[in-house]
Amino acid sequence: MNFDFLVNVVQEAHRTLQQTAVRTINKHLTIRNWLIGFYIIEYEQNGEDRAKYGEKLLHALAKVIAIKGLAETNLKTSRQFYMLYPQIGQVITDQLASLGFKPSAIRQSLTDKFHSVDNQIIKEADLQSKPVQNDLVAVQPDRLISRLSYTHLVQLFPIDDPLKRVFYEIECIKGNWSVNELKRQINTLYYERSGMSRKPEQLSRFVQEKAEETNIADIIKSPFTFEFLGLKEKDVAFENDLEQALVAHLEEFLLELGHGFCFEGKQKRILIGDEYYFIDLVFYHRVLKCHVLVELKIDEVKHEHIGQLKTYINYYKKEVMLANDNPPIGILLVTKNKKALVEYAVADSDLQLFVSKYMIELPSKEQLEDFIRRELNNY
Repeated sequence: MNFDFLVNVVQEAHRTLQQTAVRTINKHLTIRNWLIGFYIIEYEQNGEDRAKYGEKLLHALAKVIAIKGLAETNLKTSRQFYMLYPQIGQVITDQLASLGFKPSAIRQSLTDKFHSVDNQIIKEADLQSKPVQNDLVAVQPDRLISRLSYTHLVQLFPIDDPLKRVFYEIECIKGNWSVNELKRQINTLYYERSGMSRKPEQLSRFVQEKAEETNIADIIKSPFTFEFLGLKEKDVAFENDLEQALVAHLEEFLLELGHGFCFEGKQKRILIGDEYYFIDLVFYHRVLKCHVLVELKIDEVKHEHIGQLKTYINYYKKEVMLANDNPPIGILLVTKNKKALVEYAVADSDLQLFVSKYMIELPSKEQLEDFIRRELNNY
């Protein structure tokens, strides 16, 4: 054994076991949500007091269980999951058994009010209630829950055609697609284009060559996984210690300037579509009567940094801004190799307001760039 060999085996051990851990987390999340869907359907069909709740069942259930990530909408999605994929029931039963849980014991603890349920977690009648078409090529259930994250599967739920759904399952697994890639292919009608193509195999090769692959961070930071693990914002937000130190000191710096900054939050989590995003610092400016969103990047200057900040600005303008507020403004601070760059960002329609009013009250670019350089020298 030499040093290079040592480096390789340590890296390989880390990579392999990290991937295994992520797959395990995702598989358990998928199993939990399928089980929830199963129990909801079982209760709707056999619950002794089901008439008491009727159409408000999921609302009542979400309120009583009070589990983060299991709001009424999520429960509805779990119910849909079970209805679309009843065939994975046996795999889930086997998975639970491998964890040391007896399906009958789980059934008893969660469905003791049901009076017509077998001693299995899934009844054959249920599995046959929505069978997969006999002539349909289907992805094996164990492969489905181990290779596709729950976030991937959710993108497939709106697809009514089982053949179309299986097509995307197969292509997604084959290319190890990210969730965004799966969305992109669905939205650009890849299934329909493949059906119309004279050379579908060639189209598939082209798509797979260009496809964005999934990664560990995408899975862990999805809203479903994030809430399933009970993670807090600070647990996943910072890329490195330098960024954390700069954000902490920047907060102090802006408050000490006395320009009307009132601190609202650090690593402020917002939900856009079905993905969470984190804004490094959020202030409310009492003089300007607007929110100030601050983003710090330890990176080369990239166009998408401004694009991301403008996305946050538009979100605040639409979802957070009150009637008597002025439009929000963003501050982007970028540093790489001891260099500093500061950019202000506003919605395009608010540019005149920024020039005529905001620039008077906000710290100058030079002040902020000097701050970054001082921090880098002291780090």
